[in-house]
Amino acid sequence: MLNVVHFEICVDDLESAVAFYSSVFDWKIEPAEDDTDYLLIDGGENGEGIPGGLSRRFDELNSTINTIEVPSLDSYARKITENGGKVLAPKVPIPGQGYVQYCHDPEGNIFGIMEFDKAAQ
Repeated sequence: MLNVVHFEICVDDLESAVAFYSSVFDWKIEPAEDDTDYLLIDGGENGEGIPGGLSRRFDELNSTINTIEVPSLDSYARKITENGGKVLAPKVPIPGQGYVQYCHDPEGNIFGIMEFDKAAQ
């Protein structure tokens, strides 16, 4: 079974969101290494939680994005479009981690798919 391996909370004000989530849930939130506006939420030292991120909002309809691990981004992107979904953007490398791609389901909900590959650049 393929599972959710990452979540994102999309916000308008990153600074305010960091203050809120770190204060309320005691989450450790740090900037991503690539110096973008993407912030990483630590899943815990022993893997007890799902790692996540804070990002700027993509559109007014979506505020949370779940990312599902798949064995092949290309084959699952094909399956998504063949079943009425839509691929929103090209796959994005995350150096040392793998590749992520964002999609819509037939209802218009955004979700991500992730292929882990430590050789990703």
